[in-house]
Amino acid sequence: MPESQVSIARHYHERTKYDPKTIYNRSQNLEWDQQPSPYKEYKIGIPYDLKQYLTEESDTFANNLDEIWWRRLSRLLFCSYGLTGMIPMIGEPHYLRTSPSAGGLYPAELYLVSRGTPLLPAGLYNYQVKTHSLLHFWENEVWTSLQSACFWNPILEHTQLALVVTAVFFRSAWRYQDRAYRRVFLDAGHLLGNIELSCALNNYRPHLIGGFADEAVNQLFYLDSQQEGAIVVIPLADLLDVQQNLSLTRTALPSPTQTDYPQVSDGELLGYFHQATQIPISSNKVDWRVSAESQPADKYNFPFCLKVSTLTAPIHWGARAENRSENRLEDLENTLFKRRSTRAYSGEAITLEELKALLDFTYQPQHYAEQDLSDTPDYFDLSLVGTFLAVSSVTGLEEGCYYYAPNAQELRQIRFKNFRRELHFLCLGQDLGRDAAAVLFHTADLKAAVQRYGDRVYRYLHMDAGHLGQRLNLAAIRLNLGVSGIGGFFDDQVNEVLGIPTDEAVLYITTLGRPRQR
Repeated sequence: MPESQVSIARHYHERTKYDPKTIYNRSQNLEWDQQPSPYKEYKIGIPYDLKQYLTEESDTFANNLDEIWWRRLSRLLFCSYGLTGMIPMIGEPHYLRTSPSAGGLYPAELYLVSRGTPLLPAGLYNYQVKTHSLLHFWENEVWTSLQSACFWNPILEHTQLALVVTAVFFRSAWRYQDRAYRRVFLDAGHLLGNIELSCALNNYRPHLIGGFADEAVNQLFYLDSQQEGAIVVIPLADLLDVQQNLSLTRTALPSPTQTDYPQVSDGELLGYFHQATQIPISSNKVDWRVSAESQPADKYNFPFCLKVSTLTAPIHWGARAENRSENRLEDLENTLFKRRSTRAYSGEAITLEELKALLDFTYQPQHYAEQDLSDTPDYFDLSLVGTFLAVSSVTGLEEGCYYYAPNAQELRQIRFKNFRRELHFLCLGQDLGRDAAAVLFHTADLKAAVQRYGDRVYRYLHMDAGHLGQRLNLAAIRLNLGVSGIGGFFDDQVNEVLGIPTDEAVLYITTLGRPRQR
């Protein structure tokens, strides 16, 4: 029996930690011919080809409201999750997408629900990434069922479209075993970051719903819940319709906390944990008002520590369009297409101004409202996520470990040392950790988080960390820097080496630096 009174979320986190003494015993010989396909196929359905709406618009096109509607939806989906590159391989090529994925496994599936519009009939659609098309696989009206599954979230009363992200768990578990659950939700967080910004490009406002009755949504989409599960619902408010300029609602609801559970075997832990984090169908009324406790608070304000302001000018993402129906923020769109994970750093320094710009875009969205980006993008609960940086080579900034205080907009030094050798070790011997100019860590007090949201908080934490990580990715690419996320690391040793409190669970690592020239 697991340790008494430890939630399944904390038990899962402990069970899936990497440790230098045991990690090599976890290695496996992957059967590459058994790798799951990253694409979902349907035997029947009506396809809606979206490729034609990716080309530059003509004068005739610009005045056609139907064409404009399709163009917005097409570009939203393509910028969020479309194919943007190819790696030749024996057999079928490997295609890269706008959203990164650990190991290029792409466990997330993207669906669209239509309430029924003049251009898109009611029903369920799957985004077919390979062909950039929507497959209409269920033609009945399902919006009321979606509302019920989402406990009548008021956003769904006023919107006509909703995205639903699901996870096909084995696509990641094939390689990463039980720890894949962490990577699945980090991947989903990256996708949410893309959706947020792609919506801004196309005059939509995404509203995250992380609290829903899982089995009801799974049944709505005819999912085999042992293989695939819904993880977030995203109503799309059309900003060109004034009636859809909607107030914000809560994004996260709690699930039960499970402390009485059997000993689960390796290989079965991921599936058991996902079932334990679900919210049951209930007739109880939900208070959807935004909670004040979800606002982040600064910590680690030691009296004599070095404090460095991160105030800076915002990154410029392109000219603001005079007409809201026109394409906007071309530099942002191009950055979404250009994004790639850096494979090697040169070891050279980045500047303090560059680091400030990265942090500003990631954590200070209010500075980008004048560029028509949302000043209050949806997260689940950023007050639970902490940020630490190990600085190895930043011109104008002392080496060491820093806590980032988002409200004060400053870095607070908590350790004085160059950590290059330790970072190489912590990142499982990856040179990315050693050669990066700075390495950013997202953490959370898992015990306190579970007390607020139950075991489901594990989903929220990793999606929020991935969402922040994607904003870091895009800001780095815009500044011609290198960036790469790392989901595999020696968990406990990160806390020990960097002086991070032991109650802070490490969620995600993002490395930043100068890419090595080929």
